Amino acid sequence: MSGLVEKLDTVNELIDFLDQKANEGNQWVVYDTDNPIASPYELDCFYEEIDALDHAREYQQIFNWHEAVPISNLLYELKQLQREWHLYPRENGNSHSDLLFKTNHIMNLNNLEDLKKEMQKLGFGDAHIAKMEEHMRKDEPFFKLHDTVKATRGQVDITLQFKQSGQSDYYYLNRLEAVHNLAKPLEEGQKYIIITHTPEGQDNGVKKMENLNEAITYFKKQSGNVELAVGKSAASKMMLANMENGKINYVARDFERTFKSPPMPQTFWLNHGEGFGREHAANLVQGRSVYREDLLNRDGVPYNAWVQLDTDKARDRNDNLTMRHFTDAYGYDVKAQLNDYRIKEMEDPKTAQKLENALLNGHRPLITVFKDGQENKMFLETAVRYGKLNFYREDGKPEKREQFLKETGLEVSNSFSKKMEQGKQKDVAQGQGMTM
Repeated sequence: MSGLVEKLDTVNELIDFLDQKANEGNQWVVYDTDNPIASPYELDCFYEEIDALDHAREYQQIFNWHEAVPISNLLYELKQLQREWHLYPRENGNSHSDLLFKTNHIMNLNNLEDLKKEMQKLGFGDAHIAKMEEHMRKDEPFFKLHDTVKATRGQVDITLQFKQSGQSDYYYLNRLEAVHNLAKPLEEGQKYIIITHTPEGQDNGVKKMENLNEAITYFKKQSGNVELAVGKSAASKMMLANMENGKINYVARDFERTFKSPPMPQTFWLNHGEGFGREHAANLVQGRSVYREDLLNRDGVPYNAWVQLDTDKARDRNDNLTMRHFTDAYGYDVKAQLNDYRIKEMEDPKTAQKLENALLNGHRPLITVFKDGQENKMFLETAVRYGKLNFYREDGKPEKREQFLKETGLEVSNSFSKKMEQGKQKDVAQGQGMTM
C-alpha cells in the first residue's frame, strides 16, 4: 500500500468499509497512492478489473498516482498495519526508532514465510524462492522473477511481479504474466544479451535478461550501435539482431517472426497464492483449457468451470484476452470422454486418474492408443468448447479421433443393425412379426 494511513481509527474504518464492499461482490479498489487515505470516501470500488483500471487511468496525474488493486490485497495490508499498530502503539503519531525496527523485523520474517507458501502453491520451486528472498533482504521496492516453461512449440516465459508496501517492509505478489513465444528455448546457463558498442578505448555496455519479450522491447528502444544476442556470455554469444546508428539492419531468419511480431503477455492476478499458477498460466496461453473448482461469481457464490482464453475476441484495453467459462452445466465430462476411446492408460485405475488430472490441469499428456491392433503414441488435449478430445501424433500433426473410439461409427451402425435383426427374429419366433 503506497498511500499512507495516519490514524488507527482510520485503519479500522477502512477495513470495515472494504469488508462490506467485498461482501457486496466488489473485487477491485482504486486509490491515490501519493496522499494519505483519510476516509473510505477516497476509495472507489468496482466489480470488474477493467472498470477499475479505466477509472484509475481517468484520474491519473503526476502527483496523484491512482492505482487499481484487488480489494483483498488492500484489506490484507490494512489488517497487517492494524496488527502492527496494536503490537507497537505510536506516541503522538510517531514510532520510536527501536520499536519501528522490531516491527519491520517481525513483519519481514512473517511476510517471507507467507510468500514462500504462496510461491509453492503457485508451483515455483526452491531456486525461485531463494531469488525472492535475496531481493527482499536487499529491501528493493519492486522486483521481478523470471521463469520458463517448455511449450508444445517454443516456450512460455513467466514473470512474477513483487511490490513493497509504502507503509512497511511488507511485500505482496499480485501479478503473474505469461507469454508464449515460438523462439528456441534457452539452454542451461544462457541469457539474452544486449550489447551496446562504444567508441574504441571504452568498455561496451552489456545487459543480460532472462525474458525474451523484455529483451526485444529493450533492444528496440536503443539507439546507436547495439546487438541483441543469446548465450552464456558476450564471448560465446550468437547474434539474433543488430542495429547500426539506431537502425536495425539484421535479424536472424529463424528469429524474424518472433522479433517483428512478439506475442502479447497475458496478466493473471493473484490473491495470496490463489489464482492461476505457473502450470495453469502456461497451458492457458498455449490455447488449452483448465478446470477450476474455486471460482466465485459476482455474488461470491462458488462454482466450477473449464476456463479458456478467448482468442476470437480482440484484446481488452489492458492488452489481455478475456476468459471463457464453461461451467458444469455445459456438460463436458472429461472422464466420460476418455472412456469412449481405446486408451491403454484407462485400463489401470491409477494411470487413468493421472491422465484425467493431467487434462483437468490443461496439460497435453502422451498416451497409448490402439489402432488396427497396434499400439500408437499420441498426444491428447481437451476440446471443451466442442465437447471432444483431440489427438495429435508425436510430430504434432492431428489425427482423426473417430479411429480410436471403442466403437467407430460403422461399428455402432452394424451393432444397431444386428440388434434390430435379433429383435425381428425374436418377434417372428413369438408369432409377433414387426410391421415396417
